[in-house]
Amino acid sequence: MTTKVQLNAQLRSESSGNPKNVRAGGFIPAVVYGFNKANQNIKVKKHDFEKVFAVAGEFNLIDLIIDKAQPMKIIIKDIQRNSLTNNIIHIDFYQVDMAKKITTEIPLNFIGDSKAIKELGGTLVKNMDTVEVECLPGDLVSHIDVDISKLEAFDQFIRLHDLVLPQGIALAQETNEAVVGVVETKAEEEAPKVEAAPAEGQAVEPASEKAGAEAKGAPEKK
Repeated sequence: MTTKVQLNAQLRSESSGNPKNVRAGGFIPAVVYGFNKANQNIKVKKHDFEKVFAVAGEFNLIDLIIDKAQPMKIIIKDIQRNSLTNNIIHIDFYQVDMAKKITTEIPLNFIGDSKAIKELGGTLVKNMDTVEVECLPGDLVSHIDVDISKLEAFDQFIRLHDLVLPQGIALAQETNEAVVGVVETKAEEEAPKVEAAPAEGQAVEPASEKAGAEAKGAPEKK
């Protein structure tokens, strides 16, 4: 099910909207655009956004309230971070049309126990953590479950067309691509034995001469 979250924001004017000053005041500069709407420069409290983002992520609808106006349904379209500190420095919000389908990504949640892993010692291989879907904004969910208990032997895979999707959600591209599978865990090969090097100053006798000497000194077979 979709998690309902709400985020308050304030308009940014040209005089008070300098991004550096906005961030210094504990806010994050942002822009909201999309369905039937001109771009609006806004700012959100850093603390408030971090709490909302922890719940909604980039895949849930958010009720955005700008200066106590009526809430608008938005999704987080893009987050820019400082390359050194990883702090969020700007956010793009997209206002959706609730009557029009959108294409977005939804996280995959792997559940269950695989016999091939638990009993046979196999290794789980995930090829993707999200899946691209099409749906109405109101049908968005926080995640899609993938039951790996179906993987009972090596080289078995759950593919895109095997996913059980919630009502109203369809794959953006239905292919045979593997989502997750189990492969046999390969044991590390034993390293080849290396003969000890001769001590410093010790002559190395050629193998052919050594063999000949051993043959000469060997007792004659009767």
